[in-house]
Amino acid sequence: MTQQEVKPGEILLQVDDISLSFGAVRAISDVSFDIMKGEVRAIIGPNGAGKTSMLNCINGFYHPQQGTITYKGQTRSQMKPFEAAAQGIGRTFQNVALFRGMSTLDNIMTGRNLKMKSSLFSSMIWWGSAQKEEMQHRRYVEDIINFLEIEAIRKTPVGRLPYGLQKRVELGRALAAEPELLLLDEPMAGMNVEEKEDMCRFILDVNDEFGTTICLIEHDMGVVMDISDRVMVLDYGGKIGDGVPEEVRANQKVIDAYLGGGH
Repeated sequence: MTQQEVKPGEILLQVDDISLSFGAVRAISDVSFDIMKGEVRAIIGPNGAGKTSMLNCINGFYHPQQGTITYKGQTRSQMKPFEAAAQGIGRTFQNVALFRGMSTLDNIMTGRNLKMKSSLFSSMIWWGSAQKEEMQHRRYVEDIINFLEIEAIRKTPVGRLPYGLQKRVELGRALAAEPELLLLDEPMAGMNVEEKEDMCRFILDVNDEFGTTICLIEHDMGVVMDISDRVMVLDYGGKIGDGVPEEVRANQKVIDAYLGGGH
């Protein structure tokens, strides 16, 4: 089945009755939800609720034992991560996953790998079409660096950067692949207030200026309610709430989960 063109406001990704278990441990239990093209969709819940496991199912790190995922009209039960990336699903992680000895620029350039068409030999000798192609990709990466306001650290090894800037570099690498759907796993974890404000601004700008659909996991409820169009809430692997921020905020099951009523 070929992928269909999805317009803003239409369903970009549909999750139907996904269940995932690790032995006797049920990480996700019969969860269904959708992500509309062009929105900021949040997944929240207490630690161990199954949030990261859900993102891992969407981009192929985990293969659920039950259910299907439909992306751009193509229904599947399994997908490998490189296939998800090739189809326009980008990802950042809870723990920063960068090449610490490489510069900011080179780390973000790795996000262009799927876009490069030159042969290995021509790339090694850096001549002709390979040289032109790399220059084009480098210009694209420089635009991302400017967009994220990290020009001053473009040549700095990321291992020397403070945590907040490393998270911004990781966002830049994900953007370099030009994703249609960007999965952000706790993009503001460990940040101070100023760093969170900056990251919120960049996420909203990515959504607005690039038209990128965003699905994020975040524990800061203030952030979630401010920047999300819709919020899904997981607890013990099951869905206990879903809707616009105002509906979720007033949901008694959600209140109990976050106030520790069932924990």
